[in-house]
Amino acid sequence: MKIAVASDHGGFALKEEIAKYLTEAGYDVLNLGTNSAESVDYPEYGKKCAEAVVSGQAERGIVVCGTGIGISMAANKVKGVRCALCTSVHMAEMTRRHNDANMLALGGRTTENELALEIVKAFLATEFEGGRHKRRVDMLDNM
Repeated sequence: MKIAVASDHGGFALKEEIAKYLTEAGYDVLNLGTNSAESVDYPEYGKKCAEAVVSGQAERGIVVCGTGIGISMAANKVKGVRCALCTSVHMAEMTRRHNDANMLALGGRTTENELALEIVKAFLATEFEGGRHKRRVDMLDNM
């Protein structure tokens, strides 16, 4: 599975840890930047990662900013993206099961690395349930 990752300066360190984990776990990683902790604008990176997912360059995306809030808002502006900001493993599992989220957002300044990696693992391992949830996901996609 190919995973696109992107962050702003506030999420840079965590994004790098996630990219390292993904590579070591055998995922194909598309690292879209940023490439340092120097200040940049999160909307640019949220959009870049979202576009990689909807274009098919990557099957899923992971974005990180200081809190995960701004970059998730940016990603969700791209039609076809369902980006969820998750702060627990349970949230990551549920957003995959019920919302078929294709992107995950995390806070680099609000989520410890160990927890973030557990959230990433759950996000990538959990399948969409379909059924009654498919109708709701279709509604989201048609908004």
